[in-house]
Amino acid sequence: MSETKELVKEIVEGIQEKKGYKIIVADLSGIGDTICKYFVICQGNSTSHVSAITEEIKEFVRKRTGEKPTDTEGLNNAEWVAMDYSDVLVHIFLPETRVHYDLEHLWADAKLTTIPDLD
Repeated sequence: MSETKELVKEIVEGIQEKKGYKIIVADLSGIGDTICKYFVICQGNSTSHVSAITEEIKEFVRKRTGEKPTDTEGLNNAEWVAMDYSDVLVHIFLPETRVHYDLEHLWADAKLTTIPDLD
């Protein structure tokens, strides 16, 4: 498994640890001139849940891979947090913000994989 795919796997597991849901992995690697290879998109129930998911991803991924995000934006209002792992961008949304920006459909050329929610 490539390092990037392993990173995506660990990010998804970190999201699941904090009960993030509606996880979509968008594979952009087959699309020219993209800013990264993958988007991982998910949502939380509240701003505190979005913040908790963000922190869990940081810690979970750091412990498992040693990787740290180069930047994290949006924690001030926690309606949409973006984490930059260079080849992977993670987007953690509140439900209404996710619907508004509809990132999955902006990248319609990408291969989208839906990760089932954990019970």
